[in-house]
Amino acid sequence: MTEPWLSADDIAAHLGVTKDTIYTWIADKGMPAHKIGRLWKFQATEVDDWVRNDGAADPDSSKAGD
Repeated sequence: MTEPWLSADDIAAHLGVTKDTIYTWIADKGMPAHKIGRLWKFQATEVDDWVRNDGAADPDSSKAGD
């Protein structure tokens, strides 16, 4: 079975952030997203992998242990 496509609202709820944050991350941080017509669609596994690899990390903040 294939993974369902999620909307910006769905992925924002999944990550606990606002939809505006999602759009900022797409534009500024390379968040994995697919434009279908005028809508952005997401796959939770792609987004989760991106987050785990520090895709959403603030580049100005230092990591613990550094």
